[in-house]
Amino acid sequence: MNKYLLRGILLLLAGSAAVYGGNILMENENNLYKIVMALGVILFGMGFLLAIYSFFRKIDRHTILEKRREKQ
Repeated sequence: MNKYLLRGILLLLAGSAAVYGGNILMENENNLYKIVMALGVILFGMGFLLAIYSFFRKIDRHTILEKRREKQ
């Protein structure tokens, strides 16, 4: 597991927790829920992008290694 995938998973979990916490705040009629939910969505989106980026890096690395093997 590379650092981008690990960070992506952590941000996904943090974003999910923030959205869940925002939902609880909304049920309690606390106006702070808007900020917490927005932050949760941003964290979740960043986590998703980092996870996808790690997969693209992995595919790109395999392609580069295959090209180097073909040159030899």
